[in-house]
Amino acid sequence: MACSQRPRERMPLPRNAKMLSTKQSRAGKAGPAAENVDPEKEESCHAKRSSSSPQGGPKKRSAFGDITNARKNQVVAGKKEAVKIAPPKAQKAHNALGVAKNNEINLKKSMKKTPPTAPAEPRVDPGPEKPVSVQELKPPEQRQVPAVEDIDKEQLGDPYANAEYAKEIFEYMREREEKFILPDYMEKQTDISGDMRAILVDWMVEVQERCPPCVDDFLYICDDAYKREELIAMEMSILSTLKFDINIPIPYRFLRRFAKCARATMETLTLARFLCEMTLQEYDYARESPSKLAASCLLLALTMKNLGGWTPTLEYYSGYSAQDLHPLVKRLNFLLTYQPRDKLNAVRSKYSHRVFFEVAKVTPMDMLMLEETLTSS
Repeated sequence: MACSQRPRERMPLPRNAKMLSTKQSRAGKAGPAAENVDPEKEESCHAKRSSSSPQGGPKKRSAFGDITNARKNQVVAGKKEAVKIAPPKAQKAHNALGVAKNNEINLKKSMKKTPPTAPAEPRVDPGPEKPVSVQELKPPEQRQVPAVEDIDKEQLGDPYANAEYAKEIFEYMREREEKFILPDYMEKQTDISGDMRAILVDWMVEVQERCPPCVDDFLYICDDAYKREELIAMEMSILSTLKFDINIPIPYRFLRRFAKCARATMETLTLARFLCEMTLQEYDYARESPSKLAASCLLLALTMKNLGGWTPTLEYYSGYSAQDLHPLVKRLNFLLTYQPRDKLNAVRSKYSHRVFFEVAKVTPMDMLMLEETLTSS
């Protein structure tokens, strides 16, 4: 009886047991509200707990792995560890591959240092030796590399230069000049002879003006030998015969472009124009193509003034090499030296004026010296 009435001694509860009872009582009070707990918050709450919790600690719910990605993270972590730690066989294969690469690199380095000697080729007779030019005798750093200059690049902003279409325009003119190559028409001509033609051209050079003359001026020059109606009728007949195709390529247009390629001064260009106009009176030059005549006149002018020969830029834009022009250049120099028409000197008088730099007074080149200069260039 005494024992039964003695108050029961309370045993000290474990530390974790108290926490468990407290949390269980709180969980019991929460009731239905526990179902509305955010899974992410719940996961973060459990993630903060240490895996080495004291014995008797609460265990994770079995459903925790179903609603979170904790198990997936463990699988991924396991895979990463498996990649880092390779099995012994794979490690040996990896080491063998590295050794093979090192051997290949060392082999390439050794081949660069000591290149293999190629087998000696059979000796071939080179034949007769070719003459070596002065350019080839110079050291490599002093040799001039031939380059073609873009002569239209500087005038791309000038609307009057037509730089964007200049190359195509002159290619079109080169095609058209083939259509206007004159045949030997003097044999069929019964009205005038070669001497009469020269007198007519000399007179036309003398009476030309910078501005186109009107009909009354032509009547005055002819000393009223023709009436106005006759002059206009003849003009209409000429245009009809030519089918109004009067845009004929002439040497003057080509000469101006070629002089631009050579960057020639106005004095050098004027000298070339003088040589070109000297051929107007000579019937033999009437059948030369305008572009070739212009190129030959410029080459002779450059040679007379000792300004160099035919450059790659001139060859590119003209379409003629220096060798193509040499025969015509010699003929031009011969005409300048031994012109037989002393009375027909309208062209010489014109270019003897200071406005034209008095280029008609330039001494022609000696024929032998010209031959040597053209051959050496």
